[in-house]
Amino acid sequence: MLVQERSASKSPNPPKSSQTQLRTLPTLHPSRFTKPKNLDFSTWASENLYKIAAVFLLIVTLAALFFLRNVGDTAALACFESKTQQLETIQFPKIDWKSIQPIVDKSSPFASFRSERWIIISVSRYPTDALRNLVKIKGWQVLAIGNSRTPSDWELKGVIFLSLEMQSKLGFRVLEYLPYDSYVRKTVGYLFAIQHGAVKIFDADDRGEVINGDLGKHFDVELVGEQARQDIILQYCHENQNRTVVNPYIHFGQRSVWPRGLPLENVGEVSHEEYYTEVYGGKQFIQQGISNGLPDVDSVFYFTRKSSLEAFDIRFDERAPKVALPQGIMVPVNSFNTLYHSSAFWALMLPVSVSTMASDVLRGYWSQRLLWEIGGYVVVYPSTVHRYDRIEAYPFSEEKDLHVNVGRLIKFLVTWRSSKNRLFEKILELSFAMAEERFWTENDVKLTAAWLQDLLAVGYQQPRLMSLELDRPQAAMGHGDRKEFVPQRLPSVHLGVEETGTVSYEIGNLIRWRKNFGNVVLIMFCSGPVERTALEWRLLYGRIFKTVIILSGQKNEDLAVDQGQLDHVYKRLPKIFSRYTSAEGFLFLQDNTVLNYWNLLQADKNKLWITDKVSKSWSTVSTKSSSNWFVRQAEMVKKVVSTMPAHFQVTYKETSKREEDLVICSSEVFYIPRRFIDDFIDLVALVGELEMHHKVATPMIFLALDSPQNFDPVFSTVIYEEEPPPTNSTTFYSAQVPAVHPWSVSTEQEFIKLIRVMAAGDPLLMELV
Repeated sequence: MLVQERSASKSPNPPKSSQTQLRTLPTLHPSRFTKPKNLDFSTWASENLYKIAAVFLLIVTLAALFFLRNVGDTAALACFESKTQQLETIQFPKIDWKSIQPIVDKSSPFASFRSERWIIISVSRYPTDALRNLVKIKGWQVLAIGNSRTPSDWELKGVIFLSLEMQSKLGFRVLEYLPYDSYVRKTVGYLFAIQHGAVKIFDADDRGEVINGDLGKHFDVELVGEQARQDIILQYCHENQNRTVVNPYIHFGQRSVWPRGLPLENVGEVSHEEYYTEVYGGKQFIQQGISNGLPDVDSVFYFTRKSSLEAFDIRFDERAPKVALPQGIMVPVNSFNTLYHSSAFWALMLPVSVSTMASDVLRGYWSQRLLWEIGGYVVVYPSTVHRYDRIEAYPFSEEKDLHVNVGRLIKFLVTWRSSKNRLFEKILELSFAMAEERFWTENDVKLTAAWLQDLLAVGYQQPRLMSLELDRPQAAMGHGDRKEFVPQRLPSVHLGVEETGTVSYEIGNLIRWRKNFGNVVLIMFCSGPVERTALEWRLLYGRIFKTVIILSGQKNEDLAVDQGQLDHVYKRLPKIFSRYTSAEGFLFLQDNTVLNYWNLLQADKNKLWITDKVSKSWSTVSTKSSSNWFVRQAEMVKKVVSTMPAHFQVTYKETSKREEDLVICSSEVFYIPRRFIDDFIDLVALVGELEMHHKVATPMIFLALDSPQNFDPVFSTVIYEEEPPPTNSTTFYSAQVPAVHPWSVSTEQEFIKLIRVMAAGDPLLMELV
C-alpha cells in the first residue's frame, strides 16, 4: 500500500520573550552566601521571588524548545500514526471557479501557432528514428517535452521543443508540483497544446512507430462531421456484475500476455468472451491502441517470460474488431499509444506522488471512472504502433504501486459516487477521495486543483454531465443482443516454446479451478523475505483464489503485507474474515508448504479441512511425561474448554477424552468454510489474552467445531516431513498430492524452480516463468 509522504515542517524560532529571558538570567554574586539567612519559607520565597520566576521561565523555555525541535520530526512520527490520524491533515482545495484569469502564451516563440492535432512525447535523449517518423505523419504537430535528463542542445526539425526553462515561463500552476526528471512533465505539454488549439491529442513516446505512418487508418480521429465513422462498436458484456477489469490482449489473439496495470489476480483469466454486446460509436473519447513488438507489459511478464536476451516481437490480430468498455468494466490505459478527444482532455493529468510506471495506469483508471459521468467510454483498437524491445528492463520497484494497489483501486472506483453538479467538481472530489484511500497523496490533490484551474485558464470548456448508467436497472439481455466473436490464437512465446492450440484443455482446467475457488480467500503466512516473494505468491495463487492475503512477522505497507505472529496467527483470522463477508471459505497456508490446488477439486467446501490424518503433522502428547511448555499449554486448553458453550464442549470432549492429553497440529494448511466462521470467531474470543500457541489452539478449535470423522479427508495424502531436505529436490515433490511440506522459497530463483515443478500439475504455470 502506498504510504503518504509528508515533508517535515521547519521548527519555528523560539518566541522573542523566551530568548530575552535566556539572555537576562541573573548571575551569582560572590558575596551572596556570606550572611546567614532566615530559613522561614515565606520569607525566603519573598526575598528570592525574582530567582524563582527566572528559573520557572528557564524551564518553560527549555520545554518549548524541546517541543519545537520535535515538531520537525512529524514526518517520521507520521509513519507510526494510524491511517485516520494521517488523513486528518489532508485539506480539500478551495477554488473560486469564477475568478480564474486567462493564461496567454507570451513567452514562447510559438505564441501565435495553432493546430488541432498534436502528438505529445517526453524526451530524455537525442531524437530516435521512431520520433523522426512521427514527425512525418501528415496533419499532426509533434510537441517534445524536456526534463532534467534531456540534452541541452536537443533539437529536431518540425518539432516544437519545450525545455525546462521555456516551461517555467508558461505560467501554469501545475509547474509547482511536477518533478524535474520525469516524463510526467508531459502535463505541461498537454496544457500547451490545448492553449494552442488542440482538438485531438495523441499521447505517444519516442520508441513507437505508427504502423503505415497514418493515425487515421487505426483510430477514430473524427467523431463528428462528414469524416466521422458512425459505426456500431463491439462491446464487452457486463452481465457479470462482479467483473470489473478485462485483459484486452485476449480479444486480439494473445491469451498468455497481459498489459501493465492488470491486477495480478486477473492474469489467469485467459478464456475469450462467450459473447459481446454493441454500442453506437461517437463517444469513444479515449482510444487505446495495441502495440506490436514489445506491447505494454509489466516487469513481472518481462522478467519471467524471457529465456534469453532475445528481444520480444509479439504480434496481435490486426483484423480483430475494436472493442468498447461498458460502464462498470475497466481496462489498463497507457501514455504512449492513446488518442484523446477534447471531451476527455481533463483526463490527461499524470499523477506525481506514485512511481513512474504507475502514473499513467492510475491516471487511466481514474479517468475511466470519470468518463462515465459524461457518457463517454474507452475503446481498444487493434495494433496501431510497433515498439521495439531494446532489452532494457526497468526496476521492478517502479511498479510496486501497481501490483499492490490496482485491484483495490478498481473496486473503489466502480463503487464511488458523487453528488456534485459539475464535472470539475467531481474530478476534484474523486482525487481527494483517492488520497483519503491512500492511492496517491495530498500532492496529487493539489496538482488536480492546479490542473483544473489551468485548463480553464487556457480556454478549455468542461463537458456536461450525463446520468450514470451504472445506477439504472439493467435490462434483460435477449438472444439477439448477443454478438459473437472468437479471437484467433496467435503464437506466443514462453520459455522459447511457441504456444499452440493444444493448450485448450489446460485452459479449461484453469477455468474450472477458478470457478471452484474463485470465492475462497487464501491467507498466507510468510516466514521468508516478503520483499522477494510477496508479489510472486500473489501471482501464483491469485490466478485461482478470490484474493491472497499475506501475513508476516513484519508489516510492509508497500507490498500490502499485514503484520502477524505465527505463534498466534489464529487470532488475526477473525479480522480477515470480517473483511470478506461474501467469501464461501478461507484457506490458510504457510509459505513452507506447496499447495497443489488442482487436487482439491473433490474436497467438500462445506466441511473443515486439516491434516488430522497425517501422523507427522497431527499428534497427541501426554502431559504427564512432557516438558513444562506442554503442561502450560494443556492447562490453557483445559481453561478454555471449561468456558465453552455446551455444544462446543461436548464435541471437543467426544474426541479428546483424557484431560492429560494435548492435541498438537503443525497447522501449515487448513480450510474453514463459511458456515463455521462465526463459531471460529467465538472460540478465538474465548482464548482471549492467553498465550496459547497456534499449533495447540488450531486443533482445539477444530475439534470443538466438529467431529474429526466429519472433516474432509482431502489432506490425508499430503507429503509431510518434519525436517526439510538439504535442497528443494524435485524428487521430493509430487504433483499427485494436495500439498507438499516442507518447501523453502526465499528468492526469485527458488520461486521459479517451484513454478517449474508445479507445472507438472498446471502446465499453464509455464506462462509465468
